[in-house]
Amino acid sequence: YVNTAHGERRMKSASLYCSLSYCCRRPWRPPLLREALKFTDKHEWIRVEDGIGTVGISNFAQEALGDVVYCGLPEVGTQLAQQDEFGALESVKAASELYSPLTGEVVEINTLLADNPGLVNKSCYKDGWLMKMSISKPAELDSLMDEAAYERYIHSIED
Repeated sequence: YVNTAHGERRMKSASLYCSLSYCCRRPWRPPLLREALKFTDKHEWIRVEDGIGTVGISNFAQEALGDVVYCGLPEVGTQLAQQDEFGALESVKAASELYSPLTGEVVEINTLLADNPGLVNKSCYKDGWLMKMSISKPAELDSLMDEAAYERYIHSIED
């Protein structure tokens, strides 16, 4: 433990400090950041954990699409190659195809979207995810953009 300049008692843990208040006595962990996401040039994102990728659309894409009213998603077990079309989103303004960011097999779809497709708009990086897939070719991640590169890409297409 160390004392801070403000008289707080903190626990030193892996070079990170956590305030020890009466209500929180667990080690500090960084929040889940979008840096863990990889993006495609078609505005899908993927977050890979333990060989499973969670796929959704970016905030830029959901804003451009407008209020999503329907999500057409693949069946569990569908085999996809990188950039294969796997579904579509329909809004009051337009319809947009969805493309697989990586090669793999669909292992889960977000069934909440059937009754509440607006989750894509409300929480595109969390509750509005589209599908989960096993990853067959992890090296394909290198062809995707990190958040900084994706932001530059968005600015380049807006100009």
